[in-house]
This record gives sequence, C-alpha cells and structure tokens, in this order.
Amino acid sequence: MQVWTVANQKGGVGKTTSAVTLGGYAAQAGKRVLLVDLDAQGSMSSYFGIKPQSLKQSSAELLHHEGQVSRQMIMDIVMELPYEGLSLMPSSPSLITLERTAQHRRGFGLVLGQVLSLLEEDFDLVLIDCPPALGVLMINALVASTRLIIPVQAEFLSLQGFARMQQTVDMVQHSLDTVIDRVVVPTMVDRRTQACQQTVRSLRNEFPVDLWPGHIPIDTKLRDASRLGVPANLFQPAAKGVQAYGALYRFLEQRISSQRRVDSEGETFANSDKATKAYWAEAV
Repeated sequence: MQVWTVANQKGGVGKTTSAVTLGGYAAQAGKRVLLVDLDAQGSMSSYFGIKPQSLKQSSAELLHHEGQVSRQMIMDIVMELPYEGLSLMPSSPSLITLERTAQHRRGFGLVLGQVLSLLEEDFDLVLIDCPPALGVLMINALVASTRLIIPVQAEFLSLQGFARMQQTVDMVQHSLDTVIDRVVVPTMVDRRTQACQQTVRSLRNEFPVDLWPGHIPIDTKLRDASRLGVPANLFQPAAKGVQAYGALYRFLEQRISSQRRVDSEGETFANSDKATKAYWAEAV
C-alpha cells in the first residue's frame, strides 16, 4: 500500500484539490483509494459535502484513542464516497485539541502509521491532506508516508512556506534516519506573469531533482469541481488543469515503478535534472 501525503506549511496552495484529484485519477485507474483528512478545518471532508462538526467519529478519534485500535474501528469511521474506488476518513474540529494535548505523548508521531498499517488489505493508495502548519498531525503524516507531494503556488510568498516545509522534512528524515521521496508541484501557474515565471525558475534552480517537470495551471474548472463535490477528473476531464493533474498522476506512478528497479549498485530513479530544465526552458 502506498501512502502519499500532500502538505505545505502555507495554506491556499492547492493541497486539497491536489489530493482529491490525484485520488480521483487513481480510482479511475482501478485502485482502491482512501482519502484521509487530517486538517481540523476539514477542507477535504467539505469538498464532498460532509460537515465535520456534525460527525460523531472522525480521524481525531482514531488518533486520540489510547488503547489498541482495531481494523473494525477504523472501517466504522471510513466513509464510502459515491465514486467507485474512493473512500474518505473524515476530519473533525477536535483535531485542534489533539494538536495541543498529544504533542508530548510518547510515540504519538507513529500513531497514524500504525492505524494505516491495519488497512493494507483494504486499500492500494492512501492520500493524506495535511493542515498548513507544523504539528503532531503533520509529523504523523510524514512518518506514515511513502511519498510527499508538496504543492507550491507560483508566487513569492509561497516560497517562504515551502522553505519551512523543507526544514520540517529534513528534521523528520534525520530523526527516522530515512529519506522521504518528495515531489514539488508548482500550482496555480499563470505563465503570463513575470512573478510566476521567476518563482518557477527559483524552484527549478534550487530543487532540480525534486521538482516535477510540469505545472498545474490556473483553471476555474478545478474550483467548479470542488463546489459540486466531484473529483475534477470525473467533472471536466478535458480541462487543462485537470489534464495537468492526470500528467502528474502518471508521473508519480512511473516514478514508483522506476524506484523499484534498483540496479546492482543500489541506485534508484529520481526525476532527472535534465528533463526538468528542458521542460522549463521551453515553458518559461
């Protein structure tokens, strides 16, 4: 089971749209997908018309539970969405309290990973939507992840949030003595503006290996899809922004396949600096 976390320590960069749309493409490809809402604001839950404040059970109850969590407890909380292959573990406002009370709990950073490990036979892919701030919830998501997707809005202020996100990832990697595969995704790109072009160039120069050699353009169809509670790939598959997410999904799947092909020297696939530079030399 793959676990992809979508995170950035800045709000409004397209985290929820990215998680839902990638999940939609994965489900369309025949995968059993679980969307996990870890944000107390409940953006992912609200996307599907679910009101987190009205729920009796949510991801918060699983994380707050101090005894052993069973698979049945988890599945009682998971909601099957009206789209084939898509399920949701909803959020709740009580996650705010959890952020405050659980930060000193020994081993709490491992809880989400332990919960998800019980669902290995039920889902092929888990997509986690994180809150836009460093805390125990984001740490849980990073620890549980097999991949980190970082949406970065193509504007200057987003680079500051991205820098903080990089520091957080480095901290987790150091603590776990591991490497988290990360993919940086430029979002809300308007190539007509100089500010946007400069931001993308900065990303390209600083993170040539992690940067996806593509971008998500500004597209009102993505906003319309969220308003209607439909994964964008099922709503307007021909829209430019939606097709860009399709390209991103295929890239991520190819990256997984390539990473599994480890050569005799132990070298693994990474997004090539050459391909990234070639793309942006033409696009920007």
